[in-house]
Amino acid sequence: MWRRGIITAALAVVLTLLLFLHSDVPNRIGNLGSLLETFLPWLGLAVPLLLVVALLRRSATALIALLLPAVVWLNLFGGLITGKGSAGGDVTVLTHNVNAQNIDPVGTAKDVIASNADIVALEELPEVQVSTYERQLKTAYRYHSVQGTVGLWSKYPLSGVQPVDIRLGWVRAMRADVATPHGNLAVYVAHLPSVRVKFDAGFTATQRDRSADALGEAIAGEKLKRVVLLGDLNGTMNDRALASITSQMRSTQGAAGDGFGFSWPASFPMARIDQILVRGVEPTKSWVLAPTGSDHRPVAAQIKL
Repeated sequence: MWRRGIITAALAVVLTLLLFLHSDVPNRIGNLGSLLETFLPWLGLAVPLLLVVALLRRSATALIALLLPAVVWLNLFGGLITGKGSAGGDVTVLTHNVNAQNIDPVGTAKDVIASNADIVALEELPEVQVSTYERQLKTAYRYHSVQGTVGLWSKYPLSGVQPVDIRLGWVRAMRADVATPHGNLAVYVAHLPSVRVKFDAGFTATQRDRSADALGEAIAGEKLKRVVLLGDLNGTMNDRALASITSQMRSTQGAAGDGFGFSWPASFPMARIDQILVRGVEPTKSWVLAPTGSDHRPVAAQIKL
């Protein structure tokens, strides 16, 4: 009984090391560290698979070894399993990558309005569809601004609207002051560069990482105390490459969400790359909405100012 299942036990130890030491997996070769961290929660699926093997082998060694990755996974992600939302919240915010190839922008705009959010950020707005979104959303949102391929719609007045340079050569980020009934709020909207997994180049995230650093610098220099970042960051909260942003802001999903809040791909979400991050405000609820015509799902949060 003790000699059986040595290979299964060894795999459990390797799984434990990947979970516990994920930040030490180097990015020098194909950004493997960031790739691992993007899908890190899914490593937990290996535990029940190895458990089945250990039971079939009747291996006490493997069963004991499996306690290690189970405990580490629960320590990392157990807090996301239970709901943490609470009643209240002064403002509802929403962010949605609407997809440049969206064949139903009208329907997507109607879904956004149905969310009853007070502040809405849209990313990946193609120039030919901007007028459609403006026309559809104008009755629900009196104030709006589109900068490059990102836009902000609000029920409250906007001021200080300006693009944010994230070192791309074109505009994919913006900032605005939103005058809510509970005081001014600095709102950033961003769409960081996409990443790809290629056999010859690995996880191609270099441009995304540079833009993340630039966005982090802009937010660090923000003078208003209350800040919200809405956008498609093409990375998860576990990804070290986003540390310049995530080190100074809280995830509404992590603080007040129910579950992992995966948002992409819309048909079968496997990662939360669409983020609502806050500083100086208290998240009270965070959730993922139903699919629209996009390949991303919208995400929303209530915050208390």
